[in-house]
Amino acid sequence: MKKMYLFLWLLALPLVLPTSLSAQQRLNEITQRGKLRVGMTGQQPPFSMESKSGKLIGYEVNLAELLAESMNLELELVRIEFNQLIPSIQNGTVDLVMSGMTINMERNMKVAFIGPYVISGKSVVTKSITLAQADEAADLNQGRLRVTSLAGSTSEKFVKTLLPEATSIPVANYDLAVEALLKDEANVMLADLPICLITQMRYPDANLLTLEDPLTMEPIGMALPADDPLLLNFIENYFNALEMTGLLKELENYWFETGSWLSDMK
Repeated sequence: MKKMYLFLWLLALPLVLPTSLSAQQRLNEITQRGKLRVGMTGQQPPFSMESKSGKLIGYEVNLAELLAESMNLELELVRIEFNQLIPSIQNGTVDLVMSGMTINMERNMKVAFIGPYVISGKSVVTKSITLAQADEAADLNQGRLRVTSLAGSTSEKFVKTLLPEATSIPVANYDLAVEALLKDEANVMLADLPICLITQMRYPDANLLTLEDPLTMEPIGMALPADDPLLLNFIENYFNALEMTGLLKELENYWFETGSWLSDMK
């Protein structure tokens, strides 16, 4: 609790902010609404997933809760399919997105990013010992392979670009990807490393394997409107405070390493 009070106090310090009419209007709208709308799929453990009670839980859910509390706002978690998350920022459906999203140039030309708060990389989940020993993308570029990935994600782009010989099976969410893998409809699920590790932990009797080291290194962060310097500045301070107080590390340890929350998943 002491860390929480320190965190909120740090965010209450006066900030030197750029001024912008559109930014002022946007922040006024959020404040007057009394609600922070955060987009996420709700199907990307350990970033976000549904609990047995139907409530969303996860690493980014906790980050969103702390952010809304620091802004004295109610939190509204808006579940959106991954390939519609960026458009949801652009059309104003949500105020920001936290959904295990890799920061890359293509996305950064459409929205602003804060982070990274996690460094990840592309990995695989498979039943094959041989495939789990892959050192590079070329080891997976085989015509007989069926590779499933999240539609609209950098994982799908990785498959299409670097594994042209393999059959790409894009799906709307990771539950469908895991189902395809378990039913042998796909040989490989390609995803960010944390999701691969958690999938392996969730199904201990399925003989699932993952890579010892990821194939790439990728930063994961929060996406925001590109024209909002005031909101961007405030949330930068939010993440700095999380890091200074050690809360960011505590959340990372809990959601990415302990696995103690797996029994709460739906």
